[in-house]
Amino acid sequence: MDEQKYRERRERMVKTQLIPRGIKDPRVLDVFAKVPRHLFVDPVQRHMAYSDHPLPIGLEQTISQPYIVALMTQSLALKGNENVLEIGTGSGYQTAILAELARHVYTIERLPQLSEKAQNILQELQYKNISFKVGDGTGGWPEKAPFEAILVAAASESVPPALIEQLSPGGRMVIPVGDSPVQDLLLLIKNQQGIEEQNLCGCRFVPLIHE
Repeated sequence: MDEQKYRERRERMVKTQLIPRGIKDPRVLDVFAKVPRHLFVDPVQRHMAYSDHPLPIGLEQTISQPYIVALMTQSLALKGNENVLEIGTGSGYQTAILAELARHVYTIERLPQLSEKAQNILQELQYKNISFKVGDGTGGWPEKAPFEAILVAAASESVPPALIEQLSPGGRMVIPVGDSPVQDLLLLIKNQQGIEEQNLCGCRFVPLIHE
């Protein structure tokens, strides 16, 4: 399939999957129409890259449904000057979206094979504002803290305390919380009174593994 066809599928994804469900941040919509999602999935699944569902990426991991990626991204309310922490690099697609919208992305992946694959794709796409780390994401990345935004792409039974600590005042975190098979996608906002919590929707994520 040529690039024009993929571009048309991205535009259709934005118009039929994102806008009707309340994704309205123009910066977010522009980025979803730009980033080549098909490069982050297995070649045999590229014809499904812009479909309205998650896809397996190997090692029992998935690339999330486009709408969920967009909802999580929009909820962070990025303006362009933020340092963002991502827990769960996965395919690297969400990482690319964040890198388009923030100053710098620090991304942690537990599985070395996935991290390496994502790094190769993101380097080919010439992203310069991403730092990678392999390891347990539940401890965050204290050397690079604080972060104006944190996105957790795996479900935790509770919010890891280290991530709350590493969130800057006024910062926002999106994280799936709960047991399988369905979790609550939460938006946490750190303010002077403590942590304000909003339940965005139900979701399904692979578990966040504590080493």
